[in-house]
Amino acid sequence: MTLKFASLGSGSQGNGLVVVSDEAKILLDCGFSIKETERRLERLHIDPVTIDSILVTHEHGDHVGGVAGFSHKYSIPVYCTQGTLLASPSLEGQLSVELIQGYAAFRIKDLIVEPYPVPHDAREPSQFAILCGDNKLGVLTDCGSVTPHMIGQLKGCSALFIEFNHDKDMLSRSRYPQALKQRIAGGFGHINNTQAIDLLECIKGPNLQYVVAAHLSKENNDPDLVRAMIARSLGWNEERVDIATQDLGVDWRALGLPN
Repeated sequence: MTLKFASLGSGSQGNGLVVVSDEAKILLDCGFSIKETERRLERLHIDPVTIDSILVTHEHGDHVGGVAGFSHKYSIPVYCTQGTLLASPSLEGQLSVELIQGYAAFRIKDLIVEPYPVPHDAREPSQFAILCGDNKLGVLTDCGSVTPHMIGQLKGCSALFIEFNHDKDMLSRSRYPQALKQRIAGGFGHINNTQAIDLLECIKGPNLQYVVAAHLSKENNDPDLVRAMIARSLGWNEERVDIATQDLGVDWRALGLPN
């Protein structure tokens, strides 16, 4: 069984992650316009009509902004929590919303999707682990702190798509308003590089093939710094570490294949 993934783009201006198995194609979040989503999918050689489902992490516009329009155009069912649905006016009236109840695991063809809760300033946010055979992709793009449950959910992953939002010192020196700094750095905002590395230290294992750093702040982080920190933590060459950018995301990464 094969599993591969690619990012349409990652950051405050829009997010989307494509996950493909032998039987299924899913889109995790869609924070771009219909036209822009189509353009980015074309770059990855994905026909929108072949997408089986859209998973939504939470109601912030950079994650859900394009979901309703894209879902309606291509008749794609949407999976989200009740809280996310209630907090997303654009999803009101959608005919094909499947509610995630109690963060219970569910199946999409040959994929097992395991939702899990995270601390973030949203109504009922959910991040996901996606399993296919022996392969496991862990996704964590928006959270303000790390819980033991999150650590348990992400252990044993073959690949991680994980938030490295900001460098703590760069954020403190930035020109952002103080209230915004406090929101980002707070327990329900976005984790910083040190928090992400501490999480990685807890969940890394022998099966880990890929780590993609995601949701980097353009103003308050440095991709080279993040790449070096991850490489040092894992004992990898820096070239092996991926950074998902806002404009290009990251190209296909396939699990179960030798690096």
